Amino acid sequence: MDKQIEIKIEKWLNGNFDEATKAGILKMKENNPDDLMDAFYKNLEFGTGGLRGIMGIGTNRMNKYTVGMATQGYANYLKQCFAGEISVAIGHDCRNNSRNFAEITANVFAANGIKVYLFESLRPTPELSFTIRHLKCKGGVVCTASHNPKEYNGYKAYWDDGAQMVPPHDKNVIIEVEKISSVEEVKWSGGEHNITIIGKEMDELYLNMVKNLSIYPEVCEKQHDLKIVYTPIHGSGIMLVPQALSKLGFDHVHIVEEQSVPDGNFPTVIYPNPEETETMSIGLKKAQELNADILLGTDPDADRVGVGVKNNKGEWILMNGNQTALLAFNYMIEARKAKGIAQPNDMVIKTIVTTEMIDVIAKSNGVSCYNVLTGFKWIAALIKEKEGNENYIVGGEESFGLMIGNEIRDKDAVSAVAILCEMAAYEKNKGRSLFQKLIDLYLQYGFYKENLVSITKKGMNGAAEISMMMEGFRKNPPKAIDGIPVVALLDYQLQVGKSLLDESSWTINLPKSNVLQFELADGSKISARPSGTEPKIKFYFSVNTKLESADLFDATEKKLDDKIQRIIIEMGLN
Repeated sequence: MDKQIEIKIEKWLNGNFDEATKAGILKMKENNPDDLMDAFYKNLEFGTGGLRGIMGIGTNRMNKYTVGMATQGYANYLKQCFAGEISVAIGHDCRNNSRNFAEITANVFAANGIKVYLFESLRPTPELSFTIRHLKCKGGVVCTASHNPKEYNGYKAYWDDGAQMVPPHDKNVIIEVEKISSVEEVKWSGGEHNITIIGKEMDELYLNMVKNLSIYPEVCEKQHDLKIVYTPIHGSGIMLVPQALSKLGFDHVHIVEEQSVPDGNFPTVIYPNPEETETMSIGLKKAQELNADILLGTDPDADRVGVGVKNNKGEWILMNGNQTALLAFNYMIEARKAKGIAQPNDMVIKTIVTTEMIDVIAKSNGVSCYNVLTGFKWIAALIKEKEGNENYIVGGEESFGLMIGNEIRDKDAVSAVAILCEMAAYEKNKGRSLFQKLIDLYLQYGFYKENLVSITKKGMNGAAEISMMMEGFRKNPPKAIDGIPVVALLDYQLQVGKSLLDESSWTINLPKSNVLQFELADGSKISARPSGTEPKIKFYFSVNTKLESADLFDATEKKLDDKIQRIIIEMGLN
């Protein structure tokens, strides 16, 4: 075993750690030395969004010690930045240990003289963002690992605008966290009087905000019996989603009972991710049995939403994140215009790997559409930059996230479910479905089809393998893909776009990020991006063509799907 790893292990065995932790280390040493090495070979990295990792013993795991040390570093930075009383809000989801981690976080902040608003029990992550803004906190934390498997937990850190941190604060907090080299430096207790428990009163304020996002409340009232099937997938969405739908007037909401009780073991699914058909299969079956109008599922911390609809053959399918986003963006633009509440300075924001069909829709309607790096913190940062000059109405990304209205600064599946049900009611009021609306948009703006391939590289060598893949594409970009010339390479790490036709180049005016994009002569685009929260590299594919008629939808979709599959095979990603 590496000497540095042995030193770390001995430090834990001889340090101020509880006896159960020490016994666990000795047991791993005897029975699972490889697991022990993986648990200590590095420190769990406090990245630009916080912590996320497998729960367990060790410096490379989510546990009370890594959470406490992270909180001490964050507390130190808050005290550097703000004078006077400092307050933070803290929430958590349904995951195993989330409540424990939230209470540890609260205790450490409080022991540092920081006022803490701690939710009484699990709540959706977006409510934390809302709370930070409403209570004028200087920061906040939610303990969640979003849609990761049950073995994971995480710690998402927020700033005073209710968004996850961007430069310089993200990097500066990391510096302060890395300065905490021992659990002895953590103030674990002694400030309990600084903790205030919050709950129902904040729920009501948040739910009223969601209700006020409605553009056509009269249509919701008229279509109050819209058949909605909803699954919280054992997560925190159960706390607010049914109430939000009730506030809009919907009274035929059917909860998927098998997945209604919060449970960090996620007993009915492998991955609690509404992007997965298997995860949504119980909901799909219930929607079919009830002949529902729409199916919705939220992930454990209720910031992502999956949507099921009937296609033109009457079959229940899951829409992908790009389809959900373009429907939502179009509704916010189109409905506001029809209702006469659109503003000349309305703007929408999406990420660079989200369907470009949204850009086309926005341009056609005279609405500014901005593209930012992946992550809602970048959407929030641009809202802050444009505040007072442009009017933000909706933002989103392909990974099943939407942020509607100006009251929060993170993706919000609660308000997304509400607006998606309103959209379904709006179409039903015209005798149509959301799927038919989707085809209408393809006929009007062009048929854009996207796909995603995620490649996981776990363990000590995983990061190096992902780095090598990116470097290979960076140094030797393909000249053509699927027989179509690559006309441009966009390197967001170098902040340079380069034409492969005439060697001209231009500056990309976005922060540095390890993303590569290949633009093809036919309008196709391929993006490569290592994940910031998981040991994965993601490849995004976008192709498009004209849809001549609704009758040709299936044939045209197959043509686009076949093209994406050829690209995947050619790039060696299958």
